[in-house]
Amino acid sequence: PGLLAAQGAVPAIPTSNPSVRAAMERLPAINAWILDRQVALCQIPAPPFKEAARAAAYRRELVAIGYPDARTDSLGNVIAELRGGNGPTVMIAGHLDTVFPEGTAVAVKRNGTRMDGPGIGDDCRGLAVVLAVARVFKEAKITPSGRVLFVGNLGEEGPGNSRGAHWLLEREFKGRIDYFISVDGTGSDITTRAVGSHRYTITVSGPGGHSYGAFGMPNPVHALGRAIARISDLTVPATPRTTFSVGVIRGGTSVNSIAMKAQMDIDMRSESSEALADLDRRVHAAVSASIDNEHKRWPDSKVRLQVRYDTIGIRATGGQSDDAPIVRVAMAAGKAVGFAPRTNASSTDANVPIALGIPGITIDGGGLGDGAHSLGEWYDDGPSGWKGPQWALLIVAALAGVK
Repeated sequence: PGLLAAQGAVPAIPTSNPSVRAAMERLPAINAWILDRQVALCQIPAPPFKEAARAAAYRRELVAIGYPDARTDSLGNVIAELRGGNGPTVMIAGHLDTVFPEGTAVAVKRNGTRMDGPGIGDDCRGLAVVLAVARVFKEAKITPSGRVLFVGNLGEEGPGNSRGAHWLLEREFKGRIDYFISVDGTGSDITTRAVGSHRYTITVSGPGGHSYGAFGMPNPVHALGRAIARISDLTVPATPRTTFSVGVIRGGTSVNSIAMKAQMDIDMRSESSEALADLDRRVHAAVSASIDNEHKRWPDSKVRLQVRYDTIGIRATGGQSDDAPIVRVAMAAGKAVGFAPRTNASSTDANVPIALGIPGITIDGGGLGDGAHSLGEWYDDGPSGWKGPQWALLIVAALAGVK
């Protein structure tokens, strides 16, 4: 899809509403609670497709702050609802999953305002921000003109392919969401444009054999190595930014065997659907040429290798004009709390609504952080981390309206 055009009136930021002001003032007062929730949730492992324990804890938190009807849908997303009238329906979500495999040590170390731990920013920060907004909506007795859905969703990260957001927007609430806000990571910027991605597991296979006795046949590992080398030499445009990475390789059974199978997982991304399609074509060509070269290396062998592509995930490109109402609201709300937001492009859960034509953005959760997707990930709340939840609160209140 192309750029979503600006349309409709831009809702005002309700900073003069007494209930909203009370909620804004409440957030700094409960900041220690927000950070405790961020840590507690992060210390519950949530590897891809195994987010259930964290989801259950998230539902308990929503119940504890005043949403007794908080529920887990049939996929596993956690949903709490605040309904005030027939105005717009706004969904604000943080994602429950991490990129880290089962068995990763997830203890969080705290040193003053800094916290170190896998997933502490991406996306335990987003989950904590959504909880904070849900809590102060209740405590300040804010009644939306429409409906607000507070969500912890599954499967944002690579293997999950945004399955939680797809389920929510294409099935659970199909045709009923007016605005979608994902809170993901740290800082004070807005993702308005969707970076598309193609992700595959590429498998090269053959009969295999003894490393000495069967020597002289094409080797799947060698063919895969040739392919990785070719891919690493590909050139891609800087504008639109286009990237690729072979992130995982696996295969073989023992050091004294010619492998029967070798695999690699590859990630390709771009803001441009045309550039992404061209890169995809060139990666396929690199793999085919590498297998041909492995065959030529052993001309006396009758063994022929096979290649298979399994799709891990496909995410569409797209975006919104900076004049779109949801973007203008987010910018104005950011400035109201002292931020200077910049718009950017990334691959987030907002890809899903953007592809469906629903106004959708991803906002940062405030504070500072770095090391996302690494064991060295950290978050620092600094002197005013609570401005992140304040920003999210104002965006939701503006879009849903306040009675």
